[in-house]
Amino acid sequence: MRNLARRKTALISRKRISRQGIPTVCKRGTGAPVNQPKREPLMAFKTDIEIAREATKQPIQQIGDRLGIPQEHLLPYGHDKAKVGQDFIRSLEGRPDGKLILVTAINPTPAGEGKTTTTVGLGDGLNRIGKKAVVCIREASLGPNFGMKGGAAGGGYAQVVPMEEMNLHFTGDFHAITSAHNLLSAMIDNHIYWGNALEIDERRIVWRRVMDMNDRALRDVVVGLGGVANGFARQTGFDITVASEVMAILCLARDLDDLQNRLGDIVVAYRRDKTPIYCRDLKADGAMTVLLRDAMQPNLVQTLENNPAFVHGGPFANIAHGCNSVIATRTALKLGDYVVTEAGFGADLGAEKFFDIKCRKAGLTPAAAVIVATVRAMKMNGGVAKADLGAENVEAVEKGCPNLGRHIANVKSFGVPVVVAINHFHSDTDAEIAAVQAYVTEQGAEAIVCKHWAHGSAGIEALAHKVVEMAESGIAQFAPIYPDDMGLFEKIETIAKRIYHADEVLADKAIRDQLKAWEAAGYGGFPICMAKTQYSFTDDPTVLGAPEGFRITVREVTPSAGAGFVVVKTGNMLTMPGLPLVPGAEGMRVEDDGTIVGLA
Repeated sequence: MRNLARRKTALISRKRISRQGIPTVCKRGTGAPVNQPKREPLMAFKTDIEIAREATKQPIQQIGDRLGIPQEHLLPYGHDKAKVGQDFIRSLEGRPDGKLILVTAINPTPAGEGKTTTTVGLGDGLNRIGKKAVVCIREASLGPNFGMKGGAAGGGYAQVVPMEEMNLHFTGDFHAITSAHNLLSAMIDNHIYWGNALEIDERRIVWRRVMDMNDRALRDVVVGLGGVANGFARQTGFDITVASEVMAILCLARDLDDLQNRLGDIVVAYRRDKTPIYCRDLKADGAMTVLLRDAMQPNLVQTLENNPAFVHGGPFANIAHGCNSVIATRTALKLGDYVVTEAGFGADLGAEKFFDIKCRKAGLTPAAAVIVATVRAMKMNGGVAKADLGAENVEAVEKGCPNLGRHIANVKSFGVPVVVAINHFHSDTDAEIAAVQAYVTEQGAEAIVCKHWAHGSAGIEALAHKVVEMAESGIAQFAPIYPDDMGLFEKIETIAKRIYHADEVLADKAIRDQLKAWEAAGYGGFPICMAKTQYSFTDDPTVLGAPEGFRITVREVTPSAGAGFVVVKTGNMLTMPGLPLVPGAEGMRVEDDGTIVGLA
């Protein structure tokens, strides 16, 4: 028990002490012995939440004024967040678009990369150099917040606030999505109970239930036990809300009419003759739209530097398409000269889906992309254990850089110019940074050291200027990597071979036959949404770096007819995560004064 308690204390301590360091009071002198690698001095630490609580926030109406949003079109949720009304959004049609900047990253490691932090920092940096920039990011899921991943508001002096509300219930969007999804689940079972006029084959119900929490015990369950009054017993299960097709639909829909049409297209089950049954057949699409009416409106908040940010939608990129909502992005493009958005996890997942799904479906044209990397992550890809990352190891950095190189090449293959942001840690040495920069130069790009975590917009000015240079040059020639009319299996192969660098895609005859049947049913023009581990280019999370000579195994394929893509599950991907040995929830509490403790 004592050992377990020590592990818990260590984890909570790591969560409370910020990883990069905020320069407040210097604990060591700036000089270093001549035989030691040159590093920045070790500074006193503040946690992300401490920094967020010190923020001087402006009333949300003032943030709206900066974007030209009249107060009557803001629906306030307290003093520091609001939804933007649909009437105002419709009034923006015909305005020219600003320039869209994507922030993506290398494959995530336990060392940390800081993609959201860089997204927020870059938005602040662009505003600092005189550009009217808007940040667009996703909302946080409660499951990872109380599990292992933590929040999704950025970090250090590059955060979106209110941080605590954003990482908890925010404006209720996720609850609305959960309720709409489960309403459809309830209406399926209710229809069967009252006679099953649609002739639903109970063995072929494909619509599960969802909740916004990690809970492995709910992955496979039996419902309807207890006799006739409770319906018919059948096996089903729960997914996490961010994996719901309703989440994907909300994030891809243009407006409420498009939302209801997409909800109606959801395939919920099949008859014995294998013909599909849709959500609209159950007459559930209207009520689901009612539940989602307010959730469809983008949420306006602010950064620590009082710059505008839209936070809306939250699909994960390892099991869904990993981007914030189209309606938030398109609204921001009408209101700002620059829009900085992110796509989840590494560029092999988030960026590929951003380009091939979101940009394709929404008609978006990105002007530039930023790939976030850290020296620490390069060392981990080079074989260094997490416990040893503090020691200088240029050789390991150089060995791990090919992971970054592959992401650079992949993003360039979409015709989008690339710059690398080295998210700086105080433990980085000059030699290690130089090794990354030299490697990136060899790949035909530039790597810029960014210190926004510690210094806010002042620490990322160089990257902001580079992004403007690339975006204003007009060199972007964006195009998805496969055409709409390519066969579904060929699309899967294109992603696996061109983005992951796999030699082959393995799929049994049943899966290939399913894909052909969906092509015949009119789904052949859909893009592919790969469900794959975020930690590796392969479908094995333990294989780091830039592997070659491997195969991708397709385990399952599912049409998301409402979202407008085909989900391809590879390896052992799960749509309902579990909690870790020591969940973050164990370190959380409310103090006597109402202050929350332990929320990352």
